[in-house]
Amino acid sequence: MKHSPGATSSLPRSFVPMLGALLLVVVVGGCASLETRATKLQAIKTIGIISAVGDDLTLTKAGLTGLEARNQSFSIEPWGIDDLIVSRASALLSPHFQVQPVTYRRADFAALERDNPITLVNLMRDDPIKELVRSQVSPQGLDAYVVITKAKSTYGSGGRAIAGIGVVNGGTMFDSHAQAHALYMIRVIDGHEFKIIDKKSASPVDNTEIVRLAGPSRMIDDSVLPKGNDAAGNEQLKATITDLIERSLPTTLQDLHLVDRS
Repeated sequence: MKHSPGATSSLPRSFVPMLGALLLVVVVGGCASLETRATKLQAIKTIGIISAVGDDLTLTKAGLTGLEARNQSFSIEPWGIDDLIVSRASALLSPHFQVQPVTYRRADFAALERDNPITLVNLMRDDPIKELVRSQVSPQGLDAYVVITKAKSTYGSGGRAIAGIGVVNGGTMFDSHAQAHALYMIRVIDGHEFKIIDKKSASPVDNTEIVRLAGPSRMIDDSVLPKGNDAAGNEQLKATITDLIERSLPTTLQDLHLVDRS
């Protein structure tokens, strides 16, 4: 096989048509997937909303010098975050769908954030949310279920794992900062075949963070940090988390093509 002057490598001529065919398959497959998703969304008339995000708040210490580096968890059930999410999502979706109340065990959906530590196992296993919707949600038979659960992100160069609702307290011995987050994912699940029509993690809502997270977050004053076991009574922190959810929820539902863009 001849090389042009100065060339270090070249593809076999027979490989070029194969590459073109492969790209065509990928493009056609992607278009077909988008068309199928659009068709399924258009067929949705009745919808149920499930939320399992706001049972607890996690305080993560990252990059601080000191002995205490473990995460601390605080119950925030009195905040009613999941009831708030269902209420706001219902208001946004009701002009487009017939939203029906559903019952479910919130703790079972919230527990699914605890993945197997072996990443390959997580990639290979089927999404367990689908089975929970099929077996534990009532009533059955709605056209679709919107399931809102905790999402995950990493913090800083060390890749510290964070999820759901919480605050990261980071910095050095000379400076510190606090960053509140409300990380969640929305899945749209077919209520007849129990297949995922679409899913999307909530996107960032601010551009002022010192460390950019893959989800809604904002910087807060150190005085807002939970102290002792007072997280449930921390009205400033509650207002911050509520604001993150209320500002990100409409955009996320728009990204899923469930709500028209204003």
